[in-house]
Amino acid sequence: KFRNVLLNQTNSVEAVIRNVASNVTVVIFQVHAQQNSVNPSVNSSGTGVDKGLVSILRPQQSVCTWYLRSLDANQVLSTAISIPYMEKDPIPGGCNLEFDLEVDPNIYLDYTLVDVHIKFAPANLGYARGANPPSCDSGTGQNSRWRLRYDVYQYFLPENDLSEMVLMNHIRKMSEVHSIKANGIKMLTLTTDDKTNIYFSSLPGQGVIYNVIVWDPLWNTSAAYIPVHTYACSFADLVDSCKLSTKVFFTALAILGLFTCFFGHRFWKTDLFFMGFIFTGFFFFVFITRVTGLGYDVRLILTAVAGIIGGLLLVAIWWRFGSVLLCMLIIGLVLGFLFSSVVFFTPLGDYKVFRDDVVFWVTFSCVALMIPVLFFGCPRILNILACGIVGSYSVVLAIACYVYTSLAYIILDLIRRILNDYFSRAYTNVPFQTNDFIILAVWAMLALSGITVQLRRERSEVPFPPHPYLLWKRERERRSTNVLDPSHHIPPLRERIHNKLLQIKEVFQKEQPAGERTPLLL
Repeated sequence: KFRNVLLNQTNSVEAVIRNVASNVTVVIFQVHAQQNSVNPSVNSSGTGVDKGLVSILRPQQSVCTWYLRSLDANQVLSTAISIPYMEKDPIPGGCNLEFDLEVDPNIYLDYTLVDVHIKFAPANLGYARGANPPSCDSGTGQNSRWRLRYDVYQYFLPENDLSEMVLMNHIRKMSEVHSIKANGIKMLTLTTDDKTNIYFSSLPGQGVIYNVIVWDPLWNTSAAYIPVHTYACSFADLVDSCKLSTKVFFTALAILGLFTCFFGHRFWKTDLFFMGFIFTGFFFFVFITRVTGLGYDVRLILTAVAGIIGGLLLVAIWWRFGSVLLCMLIIGLVLGFLFSSVVFFTPLGDYKVFRDDVVFWVTFSCVALMIPVLFFGCPRILNILACGIVGSYSVVLAIACYVYTSLAYIILDLIRRILNDYFSRAYTNVPFQTNDFIILAVWAMLALSGITVQLRRERSEVPFPPHPYLLWKRERERRSTNVLDPSHHIPPLRERIHNKLLQIKEVFQKEQPAGERTPLLL
């Protein structure tokens, strides 16, 4: 059933199955390669990295033959798989009206940086050898193909492993019905009334295998389509999938975030700058992406500038007005947005009700606003929680620039939903493997440590520093009225600058010659 073969362009490889049982009516034959196009039969099907065809057996036929080749001049490692089905098993792609093959069991996949789109041809009911296939359009009753159901499955390859052998070994797990059910993740079920088009969130650099099982509820029989895989990017892009500008941006943000995680409440102005940077930068990036066609690097630089201005502006607002309420509203919204993003990062986000944008955004906003409302009466606790959780998550984002982790999609999927009108149709399931558990533990450890340290250190301190502008005004009035204060006798700033310039000027003047200098008496 399974065999690895080396293919090339010049010589085709013959695959033969002998002694096929008499109760087998069709054989699905398929061949898979990692990135080079292959063909399972020279004259009978198209080419691609995951291709297959259905061989409908004649009466008394016991031998099946296929000819395999690659379109690449070099040797291409591939795996060939053959799977037999009986007369009561449905036939994948048996009612094809869209693609090239008369009976097409292939799944067709295309991707962008945002989503992955798969589509396939409807199946037909099984039938005995030598009989005519059931009509695809004879009716919609229980004796027609309309009773069939389609279960769509997803399978994640090991993270950060792009080797060919890993793909060959794992794609076998997604080829037969029983192994698909045992290893894959069932994403949804379609009826014959539904369109056979499904969208998933794109995961560049992460290998994913998709397959569909067609089920006949009358006979309780099933058959599998041809599995298809993707890394959602070309292998040339995988050499350095994260741009230098992204690494610099998030590494700098992580350094500031790590400081805020442990010392944010003590260094209040730094905390305000960090939260103002995130709040302003996020919405500015969304705005310029929506309304301009600027390149990614330019947008990231402008986002950094806007974030700095936003952070400084929040600090200035605090310095001038001393409004703890306004500052905590911004900080609470930042924490609330992250919390709401985590909620919809879970399987809850794939519920059908949230495909509707109105329902999604109303629910998302309510969850985000819940955080500042709940902690309205204890702003110090809210600020320390925000410092610990948001500051430590910035470290996770920086790690994601160097090592793949699904935790980055907590925020990335939210940005995709904002920027792409049709992203709501995509299923956003992501892998959660060893790397993700380790990085999740790091995030939790940093957040808990930062929160604990700040709570213990600040428990005997005033909740927030006093209003800096009022302090400055009081100090200025005190100095102007208290003549005993030494600072009262400090010259004005303009006079001090003038005196300092005179001192510097004297350094560069020529030294006068020594000796007596007596004026002439006339």
